[in-house]
Amino acid sequence: MKIGIIILKFVILLLKGYFMKKLNYSILTAILLGILFNINLFAQKDVPPATQDFGIKFSGFVKTDFAFDTRQSATIREDHFLLYPKKELLDANGDDINGVPSLNILSIQTRLTGKITAPDFLGAKTSGIIEGAFFGSAEGNINTFRLRHAFLKLEWENTHLMVGQFWHPMFIEDNFPGVVSFNTGVPFQPFSRNPQIRLTQKLGFMDIILAACSQRDFQSFAPIMDAGKEISGNTSEASRDAVVPDLNATFKFKAGTHLFGFGGEYKMLKPRTSFLGVKTDNMVNSYAAMAFAKLVFGDFSVKLEGIYGQNLANMTMLSGYWVKAVDSVAKTEEYTPSNLLSAWGELSYGKDVEISIFGGYTKNMGAAEDIISGGTFFGRGSDIESVLRVAPRVIWTVGKVKFACEIEYTQAAYGAIDKTDKMKVIDTKSVSNIRALLAGYLFF
Repeated sequence: MKIGIIILKFVILLLKGYFMKKLNYSILTAILLGILFNINLFAQKDVPPATQDFGIKFSGFVKTDFAFDTRQSATIREDHFLLYPKKELLDANGDDINGVPSLNILSIQTRLTGKITAPDFLGAKTSGIIEGAFFGSAEGNINTFRLRHAFLKLEWENTHLMVGQFWHPMFIEDNFPGVVSFNTGVPFQPFSRNPQIRLTQKLGFMDIILAACSQRDFQSFAPIMDAGKEISGNTSEASRDAVVPDLNATFKFKAGTHLFGFGGEYKMLKPRTSFLGVKTDNMVNSYAAMAFAKLVFGDFSVKLEGIYGQNLANMTMLSGYWVKAVDSVAKTEEYTPSNLLSAWGELSYGKDVEISIFGGYTKNMGAAEDIISGGTFFGRGSDIESVLRVAPRVIWTVGKVKFACEIEYTQAAYGAIDKTDKMKVIDTKSVSNIRALLAGYLFF
């Protein structure tokens, strides 16, 4: 180790004296990191075997998607993350403006994962993850590196504590759709990554998971200002101003290769801190419940999940909340969440050659209470009565290389909002999109 430090100091002096004039700070940093990694490798020869594995190991994959759509759709990141087809929009000639196909090729799912190991802490095995991809954090910075997961994990014999950013507890990481599309079964199942504190208690065949989450990349809808005009937009302020984090509980039961479970969350938002110039403390409270199962019989597996909940737009699903009543004299605004029912299932067979089919259905159940006055909606899909999807796929894997093909049929039923019956959607007309998707992967 001393030899390594001497070498490092010598190289730094050389860099300062000669290369500094020719290299920018980014290149210099890369060189120094490379030197440090090499010194660590040499230094490990003098380290006791019990600590040689401490550090970080990188893995990930390169992925490219070729996608053809028969219709314009509601999407994220240049049509890459598909939600559902857009409603019919007729021009002066009676032609549907949204009935236009599109084609795209993107590699923004390419991912890098760093798995960290460290010495024990208070008798707990210590580990962590840093993971990112080139998906960007907004449409304007697509192709840039974006944080996905970053957490510290402490594992005692039966108790695990995780602190950091990871999948939302309602995204069951050992029971989610294995579709080729990056939407991962959205909008039929929760999809969100959140900064959180998560405690897992193992009791034989049962795991109890308790978590408190904030919002970052995946945010609720709330009133925001855009060019001097108030609109419905994504913001974490409504969650932060509520002070209370999203509270979650999940119960998992394992029986051999099979998995069963249920759970839910309670969420509080404060859409505004003032209304018509007067301070307000009005909140919108919501809940969600889910049940899931995974059955594995050799190379054949079945996955199922059902959700009934409110205000799930921050999990890339439909729903949100309505302004229930406005009192311009008392200067108050009250809210009520919208209800949602969703379910999905998947059948899969094979290993090196996998043949599978995914199916999902979600339904807008309207507002939880009658709308007295106001009627402004903050969320996603207020005029959608339901969404249906069927997606068969074939995946071929050889070593570190994988090729996949998927046909994704998605239908959305749009209609009018019935203001006399809790804002339910009536008189619907369905539109559909077929996405043909080819993908190539290289894992490392």
